[in-house]
Amino acid sequence: MATFFKEVTPELKSFIEKQKVFFVATAASNGRINLSPKGLDTFRVMKGGKKLLWLNLTGSGNETAAHLLKNNRMTIMFCAFEGKPLILRLYGHAKIYHERDSEFHEYVDLFPVIAGTRQIIEMTVDSVQTSCGYAIPFMDFKEERLQLNHWAEKQGEERLKNYRIEKNSKSIDGFETNII
Repeated sequence: MATFFKEVTPELKSFIEKQKVFFVATAASNGRINLSPKGLDTFRVMKGGKKLLWLNLTGSGNETAAHLLKNNRMTIMFCAFEGKPLILRLYGHAKIYHERDSEFHEYVDLFPVIAGTRQIIEMTVDSVQTSCGYAIPFMDFKEERLQLNHWAEKQGEERLKNYRIEKNSKSIDGFETNII
């Protein structure tokens, strides 16, 4: 049975901090819906449980940024793959901060230094939903994949900037991402 909350409770924050993967969903009013898995130490619940921060890394696309410029709704989902079953959905409205924004610099030190850091996304929580997760399989965590980190380190800042211009400035539906 689903239960709704107005913010992330301390118990749910503790659950989030133990998870190794989360999923982000966004959509413009037309075009494709984006659903992306995320990992590493890139998620923070701020005091009060109404504000979330997510460190977004350089990748093959930049759909979240494009969608947030069109429609700032976002859903984040966590699943328990070990221990007590649980699905946690966080619904809210988000803003995206780039390195040129003061908010980026206000928040970036909350995260470890990760090569390829691209943006910080701040979500204001509208509602939180938990559900059973009884059909989610047990899965053992083996280790973090560090290929993205190694790739970004190898690129260096200038090549990353050029990559973002080429691969991250428009969504797959042609929407601007405001990366440059």
